[in-house]
Amino acid sequence: MVHQTIEQIYAVAKERYAAIGVDTDAVLEKLKTVPVSMHCWQGDDVGGFEHVGGSELSGGIQATGHYPGKARTIDQLRADIEKAMSLIPGTHRLNLHACYLDNGGVFVERNEIRPEHFQSWIDWGKGKLNGMDFNPTYFSHDKAADGFTLSHPDKGIRDFWIEHGIACRKIGAEMGKQFGTATVTNVWIPDSYKDTPVDRVSPRQRLADSLDTIFAEDIDPTLHLDAVESKLFGIGGESYTVGSHEFYMGYAVSRQKLLCLDAGHFHPTEMISEKISSVMMFCPELLLHVSRPVRWDSDHVVCFDDELCQIAKELVRSGQLEKIHIGLDFFDASINRVAAWVIGTRNMVKALLFAMLEPTERLRAVELEMDFTQRLVMFEELKSMPWTAVWDYYCLAQGVPTGATWFDDVKQYEKDVLSKR
Repeated sequence: MVHQTIEQIYAVAKERYAAIGVDTDAVLEKLKTVPVSMHCWQGDDVGGFEHVGGSELSGGIQATGHYPGKARTIDQLRADIEKAMSLIPGTHRLNLHACYLDNGGVFVERNEIRPEHFQSWIDWGKGKLNGMDFNPTYFSHDKAADGFTLSHPDKGIRDFWIEHGIACRKIGAEMGKQFGTATVTNVWIPDSYKDTPVDRVSPRQRLADSLDTIFAEDIDPTLHLDAVESKLFGIGGESYTVGSHEFYMGYAVSRQKLLCLDAGHFHPTEMISEKISSVMMFCPELLLHVSRPVRWDSDHVVCFDDELCQIAKELVRSGQLEKIHIGLDFFDASINRVAAWVIGTRNMVKALLFAMLEPTERLRAVELEMDFTQRLVMFEELKSMPWTAVWDYYCLAQGVPTGATWFDDVKQYEKDVLSKR
């Protein structure tokens, strides 16, 4: 009966959207082709598996909270990811950090990691995922203890991290080869000063040289893509960040790399939705890390808020979704971690649907005629269109729970699995 009601309501919504020139069936087919890269680190509070029991976070990041049920092994983390993905419509990707290697219980230094240390992840993901994305881990390590890695004044430390970056590109390329979709390997480093520096130039020169060395080998872009990610400041590095937005924007444009825009890495009044159109003019492709900054980079679970909707609208309006890679980046240890994944990822997909249901060409025509009154009227009316009926139908068609009924599955999973860890 519930299914029949959803289908009946969708039929009405389909007619409403057809009246404004939107084919909802075509929208849903398009939505199925846009994967979201779900981040592994929500499941274990960015601990990883280099050491038994995980690692202590350092390097300008922090997970807060002690909700029970944290994944402590690779098998546990994979089980949690599978449970979350079973409740999200569509086929998506997984974003891995280098510290999540499968080392068989034998410690492997970061500059010595190889594709074989991630083969079990690849084997597990085949048939489940659209592909994988990857990140070097430049934090929570003795050689990053003073807050510097690729821009460190000590050449030996820089070389160590350069070797790590080179190794990670090879791992990403192997993932891309085996999945048949390009892996985006994203470089973020914590390099920063807590207090005001004397020399702002030299660290950035060293960083540029290090990155050039890491990226020196050409890799088939159908297998692997390089991205660089900026940050405003980090915990313990509040006064100066080597990899600022201006630095990485210039680097990405001059080297034709992907620029990663993280929603929490800017001034409180800056919105990445406003940057997308400019970046796409000059960078070959774009990577997003979608999170929800409550107070700067606090990485809260993604909510269906105004900025998320505006990000999605800019992505869809760009007409270049095939060149935009959507990843998530939040880690909340104060709530059920599986639920956090489901909430955030469903909201990202939901926002994409909301954006795709916009009659963009009609709006463009009105705007080109300088009829800003009609543009505002249309914007406001779209907010009350029956888009939620289309969302429920999409979930039903994809075989996942509609509404908040997915939470019953998570609560049962917590009772049966998470509470026993």
